[in-house]
Amino acid sequence: MSQQIAVLLLGSNLGDPKKNIETALKKIESGENEILKLSEFLISEPVEFVSSNIFCNIATIISTDFSPIQLLDFIKSIEIEMGRINDSKISGGYTDRLIDIDIIKYNELKFSSERLEIPHKKHLFEREFSRILLKNLFE
Repeated sequence: MSQQIAVLLLGSNLGDPKKNIETALKKIESGENEILKLSEFLISEPVEFVSSNIFCNIATIISTDFSPIQLLDFIKSIEIEMGRINDSKISGGYTDRLIDIDIIKYNELKFSSERLEIPHKKHLFEREFSRILLKNLFE
């Protein structure tokens, strides 16, 4: 498969959130993906759940050979490898997390399945911190 362009959003609010994100970015690159651009880090309050732990977030544009589902499987494996236990799709709600990696866009693809929706509408249209990061990424 030829190189595809994907936009990912990473977040963490447990342990050392910035270090967790930096570790995840290295793992993304180790999968033969190229990080083309990074936003600045953004500190934000939890969204859609209550926690005293503040989030650190970043957005990135990557070049990948993975299909959307392969990319999803790859980033989920990174989350598990880094110690993430609950996935919000499985648990049915949001909780504190060591690492969260979401696919926001994949080229101009529109795709919807039980496991994945591209583009990620909540991050594009509903979450203020996401809009700030994406604006920063594309400036």
